[in-house]
Amino acid sequence: MGIERASGIRRFGDTELEALRVIECLKKVGMEIKDIRLFMEWCAEGPSIYPKRKAMFEERKAHMESEIANMNRALDMLKFKCWYYEQAIQDGSEDRLDALFPDDLPEEIKDAYENAHAR
Repeated sequence: MGIERASGIRRFGDTELEALRVIECLKKVGMEIKDIRLFMEWCAEGPSIYPKRKAMFEERKAHMESEIANMNRALDMLKFKCWYYEQAIQDGSEDRLDALFPDDLPEEIKDAYENAHAR
């Protein structure tokens, strides 16, 4: 990247900013620096490498979707447990709650419970 400077301050153009956004994205999704460097090399190779670039993004996308699903299951467990203990505190015991599983849980809590326990 040939980055201009004005009074010692770097001035990035649209191309450089987009490259930085892509690099930041790849870092956030857990890609190693060596693989980011390889991607940047592929970018310099032109259109013949488009399929490799696309495949790399498809793999990262699938990985990220899996991570999001795992995080959503964990979040649903937290939602369920917060609701559960709120009810137990109000009741002074867990007796009523134990009788609700799983069919008589409130719909939103039932959805969270089921997602949290999905395999």
